[in-house]
Amino acid sequence: MLIARTYYRLKPLLPLSLRVALRRWRAWVKRRAFADSWPIDPKAGAAPPNWPGWPGGKRFAFALTHDVEGTRGVARIPRLMELDARYGFRAAFNLVPEGEYRVPRALVEEMQQAGFETGVHGLEHDGKLYSSRAIFSLKARSINHYLEEWGACGFRSPLMQHELSWLHELRLTYDSSTFDTDPFEPQPDGAGTIFPFWVDGPEGAGYVEMPYTLVQDFTLFVILQERNTEIWKKKLDWIAEHGGMALVNIHPDYVSFDNRPSPYEYPVTHLEEFLEYVRSRYAGEFWHALPREVAHYYRAAMGMVRPEPGIAREEPPAQPDHGPMRRAG
Repeated sequence: MLIARTYYRLKPLLPLSLRVALRRWRAWVKRRAFADSWPIDPKAGAAPPNWPGWPGGKRFAFALTHDVEGTRGVARIPRLMELDARYGFRAAFNLVPEGEYRVPRALVEEMQQAGFETGVHGLEHDGKLYSSRAIFSLKARSINHYLEEWGACGFRSPLMQHELSWLHELRLTYDSSTFDTDPFEPQPDGAGTIFPFWVDGPEGAGYVEMPYTLVQDFTLFVILQERNTEIWKKKLDWIAEHGGMALVNIHPDYVSFDNRPSPYEYPVTHLEEFLEYVRSRYAGEFWHALPREVAHYYRAAMGMVRPEPGIAREEPPAQPDHGPMRRAG
Protein backbone atom coordinates (compact mmCIF):
# COMPACT_ATOMS: atom_id res chain seq x y z
CA MET A 1 0.00 0.00 0.00
CA LEU A 2 2.88 2.42 0.67
CA ILE A 3 4.13 2.00 -2.89
CA ALA A 4 0.61 2.41 -4.23
CA ARG A 5 0.01 5.57 -2.21
CA THR A 6 3.28 7.07 -3.42
CA TYR A 7 2.37 6.25 -7.02
CA TYR A 8 -1.03 7.92 -6.78
CA ARG A 9 0.49 11.06 -5.28
CA LEU A 10 2.79 11.26 -8.30
CA LYS A 11 0.21 10.11 -10.86
CA PRO A 12 -1.08 13.61 -11.81
CA LEU A 13 2.49 14.56 -12.79
CA LEU A 14 3.01 11.56 -15.10
CA PRO A 15 1.76 11.53 -18.70
CA LEU A 16 -0.69 8.76 -19.58
CA SER A 17 1.74 7.20 -22.04
CA LEU A 18 4.37 6.80 -19.32
CA ARG A 19 1.87 5.40 -16.80
CA VAL A 20 0.64 2.82 -19.28
CA ALA A 21 4.20 1.89 -20.29
CA LEU A 22 5.14 1.35 -16.64
CA ARG A 23 2.08 -0.80 -16.04
CA ARG A 24 2.79 -2.87 -19.16
CA TRP A 25 6.35 -3.54 -18.05
CA ARG A 26 5.17 -4.47 -14.57
CA ALA A 27 2.45 -6.73 -16.01
CA TRP A 28 4.96 -8.53 -18.23
CA VAL A 29 7.01 -9.40 -15.15
CA LYS A 30 3.97 -10.35 -13.07
CA ARG A 31 2.43 -12.50 -15.78
CA ARG A 32 5.46 -14.76 -15.85
CA ALA A 33 5.79 -14.87 -12.07
CA PHE A 34 2.12 -15.75 -11.47
CA ALA A 35 1.54 -18.11 -14.38
CA ASP A 36 0.34 -20.83 -11.98
CA SER A 37 -2.37 -18.66 -10.37
CA TRP A 38 -3.54 -16.28 -13.11
CA PRO A 39 -5.95 -16.09 -14.81
CA ILE A 40 -7.04 -19.19 -12.88
CA ASP A 41 -6.14 -19.86 -9.28
CA PRO A 42 -7.08 -23.54 -8.78
CA LYS A 43 -7.61 -23.01 -5.05
CA ALA A 44 -10.27 -20.37 -5.69
CA GLY A 45 -12.75 -22.92 -7.05
CA ALA A 46 -13.72 -24.42 -3.69
CA ALA A 47 -17.34 -23.68 -2.74
CA PRO A 48 -18.08 -22.23 0.72
CA PRO A 49 -19.13 -24.70 3.43
CA ASN A 50 -22.87 -25.46 3.27
CA TRP A 51 -23.20 -23.70 -0.07
CA PRO A 52 -26.71 -24.53 -1.43
CA GLY A 53 -26.05 -23.54 -5.04
CA TRP A 54 -27.60 -20.86 -7.23
CA PRO A 55 -31.32 -20.17 -7.71
CA GLY A 56 -33.20 -22.58 -9.92
CA GLY A 57 -30.34 -25.04 -9.88
CA LYS A 58 -28.31 -22.92 -12.31
CA ARG A 59 -24.69 -23.94 -12.85
CA PHE A 60 -23.19 -20.53 -12.09
CA ALA A 61 -24.03 -16.85 -11.64
CA PHE A 62 -23.14 -14.10 -14.11
CA ALA A 63 -22.99 -10.46 -12.96
CA LEU A 64 -21.97 -7.50 -15.09
CA THR A 65 -20.57 -4.22 -13.74
CA HIS A 66 -19.43 -0.98 -15.36
CA ASP A 67 -17.12 1.48 -13.63
CA VAL A 68 -17.48 4.96 -15.13
CA GLU A 69 -14.22 6.83 -14.55
CA GLY A 70 -14.49 10.09 -16.50
CA THR A 71 -16.54 12.31 -18.77
CA ARG A 72 -15.87 10.11 -21.79
CA GLY A 73 -17.33 7.16 -19.93
CA VAL A 74 -20.43 9.12 -18.90
CA ALA A 75 -21.10 10.08 -22.51
CA ARG A 76 -20.98 6.41 -23.49
CA ILE A 77 -23.41 5.15 -20.84
CA PRO A 78 -26.49 5.16 -23.11
CA ARG A 79 -24.69 3.15 -25.82
CA LEU A 80 -23.41 0.63 -23.29
CA MET A 81 -26.87 0.24 -21.77
CA GLU A 82 -28.27 -0.40 -25.22
CA LEU A 83 -25.55 -2.97 -25.96
CA ASP A 84 -26.13 -4.83 -22.69
CA ALA A 85 -29.88 -4.95 -23.26
CA ARG A 86 -29.43 -6.11 -26.85
CA TYR A 87 -27.67 -9.22 -25.58
CA GLY A 88 -30.16 -9.73 -22.77
CA PHE A 89 -28.16 -8.38 -19.85
CA ARG A 90 -28.46 -5.78 -17.11
CA ALA A 91 -25.54 -4.30 -15.23
CA ALA A 92 -24.54 -2.15 -12.28
CA PHE A 93 -23.06 1.21 -13.28
CA ASN A 94 -20.65 2.41 -10.58
CA LEU A 95 -20.44 6.20 -10.65
CA VAL A 96 -17.88 8.59 -9.13
CA PRO A 97 -19.81 11.23 -7.15
CA GLU A 98 -17.15 13.98 -7.03
CA GLY A 99 -14.68 13.13 -9.77
CA GLU A 100 -14.21 14.89 -13.11
CA TYR A 101 -17.93 14.67 -13.84
CA ARG A 102 -21.13 15.24 -11.88
CA VAL A 103 -23.94 12.71 -11.86
CA PRO A 104 -27.33 14.17 -12.86
CA ARG A 105 -30.24 12.77 -10.88
CA ALA A 106 -32.03 12.21 -14.18
CA LEU A 107 -29.25 9.86 -15.32
CA VAL A 108 -29.56 7.74 -12.17
CA GLU A 109 -33.33 7.55 -12.62
CA GLU A 110 -32.99 6.66 -16.30
CA MET A 111 -30.66 3.76 -15.54
CA GLN A 112 -32.81 2.43 -12.73
CA GLN A 113 -36.03 2.69 -14.74
CA ALA A 114 -34.35 0.66 -17.49
CA GLY A 115 -33.64 -2.13 -14.99
CA PHE A 116 -29.99 -1.29 -14.34
CA GLU A 117 -28.36 -0.75 -10.95
CA THR A 118 -26.36 2.23 -9.75
CA GLY A 119 -23.49 1.92 -7.29
CA VAL A 120 -21.00 4.32 -5.76
CA HIS A 121 -17.42 4.23 -7.07
CA GLY A 122 -15.42 5.87 -4.31
CA LEU A 123 -15.80 9.61 -3.82
CA GLU A 124 -13.09 10.90 -6.17
CA HIS A 125 -11.09 8.72 -8.55
CA ASP A 126 -7.65 9.66 -7.28
CA GLY A 127 -6.35 6.66 -5.33
CA LYS A 128 -6.38 8.56 -2.02
CA LEU A 129 -9.48 7.15 -0.34
CA TYR A 130 -7.40 4.99 2.01
CA SER A 131 -4.61 7.50 2.69
CA SER A 132 -5.45 7.29 6.39
CA ARG A 133 -8.30 6.08 8.56
CA ALA A 134 -9.20 9.67 9.43
CA ILE A 135 -9.42 10.66 5.75
CA PHE A 136 -11.50 7.58 4.98
CA SER A 137 -13.90 8.31 7.84
CA LEU A 138 -14.35 11.88 6.63
CA LYS A 139 -15.07 10.76 3.07
CA ALA A 140 -17.32 7.94 4.29
CA ARG A 141 -19.88 10.55 5.37
CA SER A 142 -20.13 11.88 1.84
CA ILE A 143 -20.17 8.37 0.33
CA ASN A 144 -23.08 7.44 2.59
CA HIS A 145 -24.88 10.57 1.41
CA TYR A 146 -24.61 9.45 -2.21
CA LEU A 147 -25.57 5.87 -1.39
CA GLU A 148 -28.78 7.23 0.09
CA GLU A 149 -29.40 9.86 -2.59
CA TRP A 150 -29.03 7.34 -5.42
CA GLY A 151 -30.86 4.53 -3.65
CA ALA A 152 -27.70 2.45 -4.00
CA CYS A 153 -26.54 -0.44 -1.85
CA GLY A 154 -23.25 -1.37 -3.61
CA PHE A 155 -19.78 0.15 -3.47
CA ARG A 156 -16.49 -0.30 -5.31
CA SER A 157 -13.26 1.52 -4.52
CA PRO A 158 -11.44 3.16 -7.41
CA LEU A 159 -8.34 1.26 -8.50
CA MET A 160 -9.56 -1.76 -6.53
CA GLN A 161 -7.98 -0.52 -3.33
CA HIS A 162 -9.47 -2.19 -0.30
CA GLU A 163 -9.43 -2.16 3.48
CA LEU A 164 -12.43 -4.36 4.14
CA SER A 165 -12.63 -3.66 7.87
CA TRP A 166 -12.99 0.07 7.20
CA LEU A 167 -16.02 -0.39 4.97
CA HIS A 168 -18.25 -1.05 7.97
CA GLU A 169 -18.49 2.74 8.16
CA LEU A 170 -20.48 2.67 4.92
CA ARG A 171 -24.19 1.86 4.78
CA LEU A 172 -24.02 -0.80 2.11
CA THR A 173 -25.20 -4.29 1.29
CA TYR A 174 -22.15 -5.32 -0.69
CA ASP A 175 -18.70 -4.25 -1.76
CA SER A 176 -16.91 -5.30 -4.94
CA SER A 177 -13.39 -3.93 -4.51
CA THR A 178 -11.59 -7.28 -4.51
CA PHE A 179 -10.87 -10.11 -6.93
CA ASP A 180 -10.14 -13.80 -6.78
CA THR A 181 -6.73 -13.38 -8.43
CA ASP A 182 -5.22 -10.36 -10.17
CA PRO A 183 -1.48 -9.74 -9.70
CA PHE A 184 -1.62 -6.71 -12.00
CA GLU A 185 -3.56 -4.51 -9.59
CA PRO A 186 -1.69 -1.93 -7.45
CA GLN A 187 -2.92 -3.79 -4.35
CA PRO A 188 -2.62 -7.35 -5.67
CA ASP A 189 -3.74 -9.45 -2.68
CA GLY A 190 -6.50 -11.68 -3.99
CA ALA A 191 -9.54 -12.92 -2.10
CA GLY A 192 -8.84 -16.44 -3.35
CA THR A 193 -12.45 -17.38 -4.14
CA ILE A 194 -14.90 -17.21 -7.05
CA PHE A 195 -17.83 -17.01 -4.62
CA PRO A 196 -19.23 -14.10 -2.61
CA PHE A 197 -18.29 -14.07 1.06
CA TRP A 198 -19.39 -12.40 4.26
CA VAL A 199 -17.39 -9.70 6.04
CA ASP A 200 -18.33 -9.57 9.72
CA GLY A 201 -18.79 -6.19 11.32
CA PRO A 202 -19.41 -4.85 14.80
CA GLU A 203 -22.54 -5.75 16.75
CA GLY A 204 -23.61 -8.46 14.34
CA ALA A 205 -23.57 -6.24 11.27
CA GLY A 206 -21.65 -6.96 8.08
CA TYR A 207 -21.80 -6.96 4.32
CA VAL A 208 -21.30 -9.26 1.34
CA GLU A 209 -17.99 -9.03 -0.52
CA MET A 210 -18.30 -9.77 -4.24
CA PRO A 211 -14.88 -10.24 -5.89
CA TYR A 212 -14.63 -9.79 -9.62
CA THR A 213 -13.55 -13.06 -11.15
CA LEU A 214 -12.86 -12.13 -14.78
CA VAL A 215 -9.93 -9.84 -15.49
CA GLN A 216 -10.89 -6.20 -16.08
CA ASP A 217 -11.18 -5.02 -19.67
CA PHE A 218 -8.53 -2.30 -19.34
CA THR A 219 -6.02 -4.79 -17.95
CA LEU A 220 -6.78 -7.40 -20.59
CA PHE A 221 -6.86 -5.27 -23.71
CA VAL A 222 -4.78 -2.17 -22.91
CA ILE A 223 -2.17 -3.31 -20.40
CA LEU A 224 -1.74 -6.93 -21.53
CA GLN A 225 -2.60 -5.98 -25.13
CA GLU A 226 -4.61 -9.13 -25.81
CA ARG A 227 -6.26 -9.14 -29.22
CA ASN A 228 -9.14 -11.50 -28.47
CA THR A 229 -11.38 -12.67 -25.62
CA GLU A 230 -9.96 -16.16 -25.16
CA ILE A 231 -8.78 -15.46 -21.60
CA TRP A 232 -12.28 -14.36 -20.63
CA LYS A 233 -13.82 -17.43 -22.26
CA LYS A 234 -11.35 -19.83 -20.68
CA LYS A 235 -11.93 -18.38 -17.23
CA LEU A 236 -15.70 -18.35 -17.69
CA ASP A 237 -15.64 -22.03 -18.64
CA TRP A 238 -13.64 -22.80 -15.50
CA ILE A 239 -16.03 -20.82 -13.29
CA ALA A 240 -18.99 -22.64 -14.83
CA GLU A 241 -17.32 -25.98 -14.15
CA HIS A 242 -16.86 -25.04 -10.47
CA GLY A 243 -20.28 -23.42 -10.01
CA GLY A 244 -18.96 -20.01 -8.99
CA MET A 245 -19.78 -16.39 -9.75
CA ALA A 246 -18.56 -14.87 -13.00
CA LEU A 247 -18.35 -11.14 -12.29
CA VAL A 248 -16.76 -8.92 -14.93
CA ASN A 249 -16.01 -5.20 -14.90
CA ILE A 250 -16.27 -3.20 -18.14
CA HIS A 251 -15.33 0.49 -18.38
CA PRO A 252 -17.22 2.53 -20.99
CA ASP A 253 -14.23 4.91 -20.94
CA TYR A 254 -12.12 2.34 -22.81
CA VAL A 255 -14.67 0.86 -25.25
CA SER A 256 -14.39 2.17 -28.81
CA PHE A 257 -17.93 2.00 -30.16
CA ASP A 258 -16.80 2.94 -33.67
CA ASN A 259 -14.18 0.16 -33.67
CA ARG A 260 -11.41 2.71 -34.27
CA PRO A 261 -9.71 2.47 -30.89
CA SER A 262 -7.03 4.78 -29.61
CA PRO A 263 -3.96 3.22 -27.95
CA TYR A 264 -5.93 3.24 -24.69
CA GLU A 265 -9.20 1.73 -25.97
CA TYR A 266 -10.36 -1.56 -27.45
CA PRO A 267 -12.96 -2.32 -30.13
CA VAL A 268 -16.53 -2.87 -28.98
CA THR A 269 -16.60 -6.09 -31.01
CA HIS A 270 -14.54 -7.73 -28.23
CA LEU A 271 -17.31 -7.05 -25.75
CA GLU A 272 -20.05 -8.08 -28.17
CA GLU A 273 -18.28 -11.35 -28.91
CA PHE A 274 -17.93 -12.19 -25.23
CA LEU A 275 -21.54 -11.38 -24.31
CA GLU A 276 -22.73 -13.50 -27.22
CA TYR A 277 -20.51 -16.34 -25.99
CA VAL A 278 -22.02 -16.16 -22.51
CA ARG A 279 -25.56 -16.00 -23.85
CA SER A 280 -25.29 -18.76 -26.43
CA ARG A 281 -22.72 -21.16 -24.97
CA TYR A 282 -24.47 -21.34 -21.59
CA ALA A 283 -28.09 -20.63 -22.57
CA GLY A 284 -30.38 -21.72 -19.75
CA GLU A 285 -27.47 -22.78 -17.53
CA PHE A 286 -26.60 -19.60 -15.65
CA TRP A 287 -28.34 -17.20 -13.32
CA HIS A 288 -27.95 -13.66 -14.61
CA ALA A 289 -28.57 -11.10 -11.89
CA LEU A 290 -27.62 -7.64 -10.83
CA PRO A 291 -24.85 -7.57 -8.20
CA ARG A 292 -27.32 -6.46 -5.53
CA GLU A 293 -29.51 -9.45 -6.33
CA VAL A 294 -26.56 -11.80 -5.99
CA ALA A 295 -25.65 -10.20 -2.65
CA HIS A 296 -29.19 -10.49 -1.29
CA TYR A 297 -29.39 -14.11 -2.42
CA TYR A 298 -26.11 -14.92 -0.72
CA ARG A 299 -27.30 -13.35 2.55
CA ALA A 300 -30.47 -15.41 2.53
CA ALA A 301 -28.91 -18.64 1.29
CA MET A 302 -26.13 -18.57 3.87
CA GLY A 303 -28.34 -17.47 6.76
CA MET A 304 -26.86 -13.98 7.05
CA VAL A 305 -30.13 -12.46 8.16
CA ARG A 306 -28.70 -9.91 10.57
CA PRO A 307 -29.98 -6.35 10.02
CA GLU A 308 -28.30 -4.33 7.33
CA PRO A 309 -27.39 -0.73 8.15
CA GLY A 310 -29.20 2.32 6.89
CA ILE A 311 -30.56 2.27 3.38
CA ALA A 312 -29.85 -1.38 2.76
CA ARG A 313 -32.49 -2.78 5.13
CA GLU A 314 -35.10 -3.62 2.53
CA GLU A 315 -34.85 -6.09 -0.29
CA PRO A 316 -34.84 -4.31 -3.68
CA PRO A 317 -38.13 -4.42 -5.58
CA ALA A 318 -38.47 -6.99 -8.31
CA GLN A 319 -37.15 -5.67 -11.60
CA PRO A 320 -39.54 -5.38 -14.56
CA ASP A 321 -39.28 -7.91 -17.34
CA HIS A 322 -37.20 -6.43 -20.16
CA GLY A 323 -37.97 -9.05 -22.77
CA PRO A 324 -34.74 -10.52 -24.05
CA MET A 325 -33.22 -10.59 -20.57
CA ARG A 326 -35.04 -13.85 -19.95
CA ARG A 327 -32.85 -15.45 -22.61
CA ALA A 328 -29.70 -14.66 -20.67
CA GLY A 329 -30.02 -17.36 -18.08
